[in-house]
Amino acid sequence: MIDYKDLVVGADTLVPIANGRHVKYVNFDNAATTPPFKSMIDDLTNFLPYYSSIHRGMGYKSQVSTEAYEEGRKVVADFVGADLNKDAVIFVKNTSEAINKLANMLYEKYSDCVIISTEMEHHSNYLPWGKFNVEYVKVDKYGKLSIEDLEDKLQMFGDRVKLVTVTGASNVTGFKNPIHHIAKLVHGYGAKLLVDGAQLVPHVAIDMKSHDSLEHIDYLAFSAHKMYAPFGIGVLIGPIEELNSIPPDYKGGGTVDVVTHEFVKWNDTPEKDEAGSPNVLGVVALSSAIKTLQELGMDNIENYESNLLNYALYYLRNTPQVILYCIDCNCNVSLIPFNVEGMYHETLSKILSKEFGIGVRSGCFCAQPYIQRLLNVSLKDSINIAKKGGRRPGMVRLSFALYNTYHEIDYFIYALRKIINYKEWYLEKYQVSI
Repeated sequence: MIDYKDLVVGADTLVPIANGRHVKYVNFDNAATTPPFKSMIDDLTNFLPYYSSIHRGMGYKSQVSTEAYEEGRKVVADFVGADLNKDAVIFVKNTSEAINKLANMLYEKYSDCVIISTEMEHHSNYLPWGKFNVEYVKVDKYGKLSIEDLEDKLQMFGDRVKLVTVTGASNVTGFKNPIHHIAKLVHGYGAKLLVDGAQLVPHVAIDMKSHDSLEHIDYLAFSAHKMYAPFGIGVLIGPIEELNSIPPDYKGGGTVDVVTHEFVKWNDTPEKDEAGSPNVLGVVALSSAIKTLQELGMDNIENYESNLLNYALYYLRNTPQVILYCIDCNCNVSLIPFNVEGMYHETLSKILSKEFGIGVRSGCFCAQPYIQRLLNVSLKDSINIAKKGGRRPGMVRLSFALYNTYHEIDYFIYALRKIINYKEWYLEKYQVSI
């Protein structure tokens, strides 16, 4: 049996804690960033002697680098079921840039139309659409998306709706949206679907499906740094036909076929949409990480992470004073949002780090409207915090990856229960000032 922990860099890193000892770091903040695969480091090291500029260089190293870069598009397409005859794989810095790029390019074409988003989006799939006419699909009190409200809005606005944009999986609650069912609904009203795959692609098998299927995902965006490949690379995948019909958002080297003082002829996508010197090393890293994930099997990864999730939830549900914000975890990726009664989320995360060497995330996770909905924070209270400062509402988030272990969860539960049992002492020591 593969020990997943052996696959990643830094799994046994020692970190200092408050009593002067060093302990093995427990990383439960994988929804933000994962550590890199060792295999990716090896592949990158082997490639570096051949690293060079791409596309127009005739030198041997340029040809090798170009081949590696273009092969990356094939690796990505195969991983998510895209069709390179109809889909462009565009390399960007991360999911945020992918969605901003698409919003910028579509603005002139869709500025008078309606974009449908949801109340559960990360800021990266919320803020870029603010210049459009946007309608937001509601979530229920648990944070789950209302498919009924989505259909109501599709019916209400009809052919004015050109794009629906949803998260594949929430980075707050972990809820997975039924993206293929949503696609079928959206296409039934003549619109296209963008899926923010940042929290979905690293954890489950994704299939964009063929273009002649009503369940086809038109646009998909995701980031490599959440799937064991650093170096600042992300992906936007979308239909070649539409992308070729709109000008690039960034203009510069590599985006043009012919330029004169009076005339510009753009290249076809994806070259049109990758201005400047590309991140070749990032593409090599992402390609390597994807190949490792495929060798491990995405179904195997999903099953293992689901077992970790349910194991942790069992003990959290049986820990007094813990407030959980996720239900129905059969349709979740492997993260858990929670709070402890009478303890500020930032204080708890600091104690876990300083006293036990456990890394978690706290706050609003770049999803403030969603957090406000889940915690019943009023608009008035949000505005007051923005104007006057003070403690911001939020949660603590555990997020697991394939290399985490049951033993680490046991250690976390031990630490959490100790903090709760000696809450007053810890609060006096670590209370966060405002």
